[in-house]
Amino acid sequence: MNQKEKIVQWYHYVGFTVVFLALVLVVYMGVRHVYSQKHNTQIALLERQIDALRSSINVDSIRQYNIQKIIAIIDQYNVTMLTHQKYEIAEEIFRMTQKYSNLNADLICATITHETAGTWRPDIVSPVGAMGLMQIMPATGMFVAASEGIQWTQSEEILFDPIYNIRIGARYLSSLIELYDVDGGLAAYNGGEKRASLWIGSGKASGILAAETQAYIPAIQRLYNEFQDFRL
Repeated sequence: MNQKEKIVQWYHYVGFTVVFLALVLVVYMGVRHVYSQKHNTQIALLERQIDALRSSINVDSIRQYNIQKIIAIIDQYNVTMLTHQKYEIAEEIFRMTQKYSNLNADLICATITHETAGTWRPDIVSPVGAMGLMQIMPATGMFVAASEGIQWTQSEEILFDPIYNIRIGARYLSSLIELYDVDGGLAAYNGGEKRASLWIGSGKASGILAAETQAYIPAIQRLYNEFQDFRL
């Protein structure tokens, strides 16, 4: 083999080596890219799981805080209520705040406190026949219960059950607030929608609401402000 042929052969060898190394590099980079993508995907998945866990922890912390706060409020007014019943009531109130965006625990607690004359007794009955924690008239209770999927039996059985009572009362109060704002909703809850509608339409003029309803709204607001400032 002459010198020229050796040079040509050497160039072929070098060229083959370069191509081979290039292919190896391409394969390596491809594998690395795939691994990197897989690794990034795993990291992204882990980050989402951590965020979900963090959100779950935050939601549960909020839930537990609200439940303990509601129990502490009940303890101020009804020291004889059984512990498990207080917890069930507090849980139901919190559930209603999650279900209805225009309600919060402080407003529901203020309403119950005033409606029960500061007793938080589930079996309380007003002189006009309103029943239970949120003082619901049987006719109203029967109507709202149907929307809640609660099978109506007897007024005492449904409205003296604090869980049913809160579910019915919260739905009713939320619907009134949605129609008439907070003040108007409270006026309607206490004195009926007709008067509340006239009152809102008049720009909340005096002399339209009954004296009891006129006093009812600021009484709820005072309790609401008190419970907002309440700290465990």
